[in-house]
Amino acid sequence: MPKVSKPKTNKTLSKPTPLRARIEGGSTPELTDWAIGQEAGTLTDVLLGPAEGFRWMGEENAAWSSLVRDTLRKGYKFDQQLAMRQHREMVEAYQGAGVTTHFLPLDEYNPYQVYARDSSFMTPYGAVLCQMANPRRRGEYAACLRFYLEQGIPIYDMVSSGNFEGGDFNIIADKAALIGYTDHRSEYVAAKQIGDWFVAEGWDIKWAPIDQFYVHIDLMVCMLNEHCAAVCLETTEDDVVDWLKSKKIEIIPASFKETMALGCNVVALGKDRVLSTLGAKDLNAKMRAAGFTVYDPDMTMFTWAGGGVHCMCQPLKRV
Repeated sequence: MPKVSKPKTNKTLSKPTPLRARIEGGSTPELTDWAIGQEAGTLTDVLLGPAEGFRWMGEENAAWSSLVRDTLRKGYKFDQQLAMRQHREMVEAYQGAGVTTHFLPLDEYNPYQVYARDSSFMTPYGAVLCQMANPRRRGEYAACLRFYLEQGIPIYDMVSSGNFEGGDFNIIADKAALIGYTDHRSEYVAAKQIGDWFVAEGWDIKWAPIDQFYVHIDLMVCMLNEHCAAVCLETTEDDVVDWLKSKKIEIIPASFKETMALGCNVVALGKDRVLSTLGAKDLNAKMRAAGFTVYDPDMTMFTWAGGGVHCMCQPLKRV
């Protein structure tokens, strides 16, 4: 079973890690030690947030998530011990699949750093640091920056033009990405800034405006392997579906009900293995029928707070 990594210290770095590896106009060199070419290669390393500081922000976060508003209406209660057990089961699923788990340093002032996808995302050229919409979460960038610097992972660039969160950057195929925006959690001006960086690198970018009710594009479109994606057809626009099909992506439909409970928010592990959740029973059955091995821990303490397993992970390396 892979060991949980321990962050390196700055003394081990042979040279400074750049805070902007991106070359203006494109031709940025791709990394070899760390990088993801798409969201469906075999996952070898993943960045997760710490569960120790996690708590529900409740009303503090309700304005930023329709999912949280639904949880408050239903009167669900937070159980920290249950959350710790569920998080541990997720970590064990990764490790059982041969994935090395890395963790952001704990910041007790940022309980939602457990949703590691929001604050940054990985590319073939290094990490992109995001600009969080919720003022109570903007400090999450600090732990991300410390982690990347300590590991010697270059920063491709930092979002500077407006709000953008990593769940809206979805690498579909080699040099092809779907970028969502609601003009709430992620704004068009920031989605355009990021997309233009990758267009300059020779990528095909599909911008996808979505209603803020749906939070991020990874609630409704998630890759399962290199040729298959889980997609909520009831919420995903026809032009996005057509673009996916143009990339020769087969679609396994996820229902609206499960999608709004983070059921479509899954992680491709590679070799036809998928990390899902216990609550996504219909989608899990469809994936198993299609030949996928599905890991399905119960993650309700996290999904009721507005984020699924895809929101909670930041792939660092896929091969």
